[in-house]
Amino acid sequence: MIPARMASTRLPGKPLADICGLPMIVQVMHRAREAGTGRVVVAAAEAEVARAVEAAGGEAVMTDPDLPSGSDRIMAALEAIDPEGHHDIIINVQGDLPTWTRR
Repeated sequence: MIPARMASTRLPGKPLADICGLPMIVQVMHRAREAGTGRVVVAAAEAEVARAVEAAGGEAVMTDPDLPSGSDRIMAALEAIDPEGHHDIIINVQGDLPTWTRR
């Protein structure tokens, strides 16, 4: 899961920042898919982030924008997509290297 919110204190609007022609959140989603570890879901605080993810063929779950952390955002999204708790391993993917690829 990738937590995303527009109100970043270090870089406001970061999820939609253009990185090599795509929104940063889409670049991160692509890198997570390339890792091949399973389903990739963006836990989005804002509709515009969810729309960007979905326009790129990804899956997004809306979360409360007032949640205090990315971990809280992931937990909220997880409760929405897996209320029975079938998933036992969740990876919190951060957007620190949106253009890194395996060589």
